[in-house]
Amino acid sequence: MSTAAGQRVKEVRKRRGLTQTELAKASGVSVSLIRKLEQGERETARLETLRKLARALRVPTMRLAGEPNEEDAAADTADRWSAVREALERPPMALELDDEPPTVSGVGAALREVEPLFSGDRFAALSVLLPSLLRDADALGSEGRSVRARLLQLAGWLMVQTRQFKAAETALERALDDAADRLEGAATVNTLCWLRLRQGELGKAYDLAVKWADETEPRMSRATPAELATWGWLLLRVSAAAVRNAQPGEAEDALKLAAAAAVALGREHTPDGDFLRTFGPTTVKLKAAENAGVTDRPDMVLRLAERIPFSSLKPTSNNRNRHLLDVADAYVKTGNYADALGKLEQIHADSREWLPNQRYARDILRRLVNRRRTLTAEMRSMADVVGLPL
Repeated sequence: MSTAAGQRVKEVRKRRGLTQTELAKASGVSVSLIRKLEQGERETARLETLRKLARALRVPTMRLAGEPNEEDAAADTADRWSAVREALERPPMALELDDEPPTVSGVGAALREVEPLFSGDRFAALSVLLPSLLRDADALGSEGRSVRARLLQLAGWLMVQTRQFKAAETALERALDDAADRLEGAATVNTLCWLRLRQGELGKAYDLAVKWADETEPRMSRATPAELATWGWLLLRVSAAAVRNAQPGEAEDALKLAAAAAVALGREHTPDGDFLRTFGPTTVKLKAAENAGVTDRPDMVLRLAERIPFSSLKPTSNNRNRHLLDVADAYVKTGNYADALGKLEQIHADSREWLPNQRYARDILRRLVNRRRTLTAEMRSMADVVGLPL
């Protein structure tokens, strides 16, 4: 949040007739932090802090922020993915005379072989394999649209995961251009909404998700599982954007509609084997717990977590790992530090390459560390994993 945003907090607070102390009580944000923000002594604030202030002041979060809260990848991460970004952003290379041109079947087969690397968060292997695969897909021309769209969807998702937002936007916009039909386009938009959320562009995420949810809403009496899953995910993005932008009513309405789509499905469904589109009753429960975490209701997060059939979830970043971060955060907020650390260790055991890329994990551990007088060896080890300086 910029100094100008701190000024907006001050202006709205005064219009509401609140003192800094009164705003602190209403929002749960400390008086000292509010004072520093308003006086420009603190140049940045977490989106979570802005949401608390906005909720107390009865305005959308982005009314206070005014600017996207974008934080790109660290320098070492950017270096690792430079070849992938180049393959995404530069024009296709012309084939040499003695080059054997790629084929749709060949690139499609290669894509099927690497897809488990995406769902398994195998970042190191993907950083090596993706550049040539992306260039081969580019060389396919119009006949390779479907294969290329799927590859670009996955590449865009990966760039969001690693906080390379400009490259992610390039990949997802290209995937949308190559989309063969409405559902394929909506699958790309689903990830594009997630990108906007991570950038802090809550209004854009909300508007985009609402637009596509309206356009893809099926007739429930004859909807296919793929249509229900696609619509349901877009509704979850609507809810996620609304709850972060201090619009609890819209968030709850969208979540209820997503639950209706999940009930109509009756189970978790994965359209065309695409792990990014898996949707059903469990997915809705995961997102309900996430919303409870965003609105600072740790007890609710833990109650909802007890109802989730955890054993049936695969350790993927798209469902279980993200949920475990919400649970770890709830444990910290309720003073259960040992269980919070245990959840972080569980994620690390399952997804060693995913956890270090999660700023959320660093925030959770930072809160844990700040509440402890002494740190255990396990806490120090986890600080090294998530990149938290001690």
